Amino acid sequence: MSRERPRIGDVARIAGVSTATVSRALSNPALVSAETRAAVMDAVEATGYRLNQAARNLRHRRTGAIVALVPNLANPFFSQILSGIASVLGPAGYNLLIVDTWTAGADRLRDCAEPSLADGLIVLDGTLPAEIVTGRLPVVEACEWINGLAAPRVKIDNRAAAGLAIDHLVDLGHRRIGHVAGPPESVLSVARLAGVRDRLAMRGLSLAEDALYAGDFSLDSGRRAALSWIAQPADLRPTGLFLASDAMACGFMAEVQRHGIRVPEQVSIIGFDDIELVSHVSPPLTTIRQPRTALGRMAAERLLHQLGGAEEAESDTILPVELVIRSSATVFAG
Repeated sequence: MSRERPRIGDVARIAGVSTATVSRALSNPALVSAETRAAVMDAVEATGYRLNQAARNLRHRRTGAIVALVPNLANPFFSQILSGIASVLGPAGYNLLIVDTWTAGADRLRDCAEPSLADGLIVLDGTLPAEIVTGRLPVVEACEWINGLAAPRVKIDNRAAAGLAIDHLVDLGHRRIGHVAGPPESVLSVARLAGVRDRLAMRGLSLAEDALYAGDFSLDSGRRAALSWIAQPADLRPTGLFLASDAMACGFMAEVQRHGIRVPEQVSIIGFDDIELVSHVSPPLTTIRQPRTALGRMAAERLLHQLGGAEEAESDTILPVELVIRSSATVFAG
């Protein structure tokens, strides 16, 4: 005899909550407490209960999908953010669809914002035109943001975060400090460069024109910045550098080491993001840690609030960052 399929009432009984609470915990977990959500998920696992998602989606006239618009999926920075998003959307019954904005054309991106394809958007690319993602679906911006787009944002204070890196270099005794910026069209690059200039001014210093190097967040642009740094007279080179991404910091460090320059004895280097790689390079990279998993989770929760009918203010959720001190920056001995 086949075993009777578990019902939502079985889950409610084991979790010690009402069936309505079980429904909320599974369809919109942001609306229940973490304790209740955990109790429901434990009961779901114990009973083997499974939602009939196809029927549920049809009944609620939804697709059951959320689209994340991500610039450059080859960039390892986004992995933890996407994992955080999926950890919230999955239990709520949503599939996460990921679109690389660097390879998708404008028509494809507009299609992603159609209600026939998705129920909501999480936008991680601040270079997109606002009109592509405006008006048709609930939207949350994560990490990056589009100027002029009226949507909730989950991010860090990039300006203040850059200041942490500059403070560390100044406290180590560096006075000629350089910066490798990201692409000029990026809101992150603009904010981090502003943070560099602000904090240097607060410490009685300034960013020299020949101490600002162009980059695009990639390994190779870090390598090219290192070649520019090496080409400068040794007594005019910045002794400490803050790079706007870990990838650029790794590329910079590898190139100067290839030329026989020791890190941190001859140049101190600080990155940004704390991607998984940087604790394993030699020397391990000092960097600014972004709470990437938390960024993804919070973005997904704010979107679920909208999908559940809650009013979402067009406000910023600012998550804290941390300076992670490793071995790539040291006291200036010059």
